[in-house]
Amino acid sequence: MNTAALVLLIFVTLQRLSELVIARRNTAALLASGGIEHGANHYPVMVLLHASWLAALWWLGREAVLNYGWLAAYGLLQFFRIWILATLGKRWTTRIITVPGEVLVAEGPFKLLRHPNYALVAFEVPILPLVLGLWQLALVFCLLNLAMLAWRIKVENQALYSVVG
Repeated sequence: MNTAALVLLIFVTLQRLSELVIARRNTAALLASGGIEHGANHYPVMVLLHASWLAALWWLGREAVLNYGWLAAYGLLQFFRIWILATLGKRWTTRIITVPGEVLVAEGPFKLLRHPNYALVAFEVPILPLVLGLWQLALVFCLLNLAMLAWRIKVENQALYSVVG
């Protein structure tokens, strides 16, 4: 096993697990404050996609030699992730939840992009396999993720427009 690949995979796994804890806490608070979940039917598909991606990385990438150029790109994306999480705060979740009366976030990365978190994920999903030299995995999951994001963004836009008009 390559130690650098192992450290990277552990980091990404712990990052994703911690995000699930944060998302679960924020989801519960949003729902308790009158929030409404949208698109719950596609959520298990999204979870399966991301879990499969991570499992494939562990299965195929444990012994990989890291590409440090792609690793630097992945590292830069983590600053974008922190900016998004800090901007959304308690509103960040892995689900689509609207709270009647709330206004859309229009600061931080949301000044630049309508869906910055989805842009982040669209880059992360192929870049991490590329760090591990797994271009085929990058291609497959990039395409699957883009299909999922197209579906999710459509659902989210409908939900947001139904609340804020």
